[in-house]
Amino acid sequence: MENEPLHNLLADDDENDRLIFKEAFAELKIKTVVGTVNDGIQLMERLHDSTIPLPDLLFLDLNMPRKNGLECLKEIRGNEKLKEISIAIYSTSDNKKDLEETFLNGANIYVIKPNSFNRLKMALEKALMTTYHYQDKEMNRENFLLLV
Repeated sequence: MENEPLHNLLADDDENDRLIFKEAFAELKIKTVVGTVNDGIQLMERLHDSTIPLPDLLFLDLNMPRKNGLECLKEIRGNEKLKEISIAIYSTSDNKKDLEETFLNGANIYVIKPNSFNRLKMALEKALMTTYHYQDKEMNRENFLLLV
């Protein structure tokens, strides 16, 4: 895995967020491949496409049209083929209900979208490290909300 790039996927309906996300990953010193989809329907189609590798880490926006992030999270966790994907909720929401609901439905980490490019880079790097550190351990509320 050391020489292999980490495959990351962002599901977010905001075009600017997708562009900035890819730019931030490009500046990290971690070898990555970053893909994006526009909504939950595209996400699920991509995850079920056997010609595309599954992501190591999926960044999932909650508020998307057609199929929202929570619906996708539940569908992924209910699918034997997909349920082991690490999922970082990536949202502007800091609502306790969203945090609780995504935690209970199996998200690995919750990232509130940062308001600056440098904070975004720090958040992405921290999300990668935190997710892989806790990947095989029991999920823990104290580690769920990623703060930068």
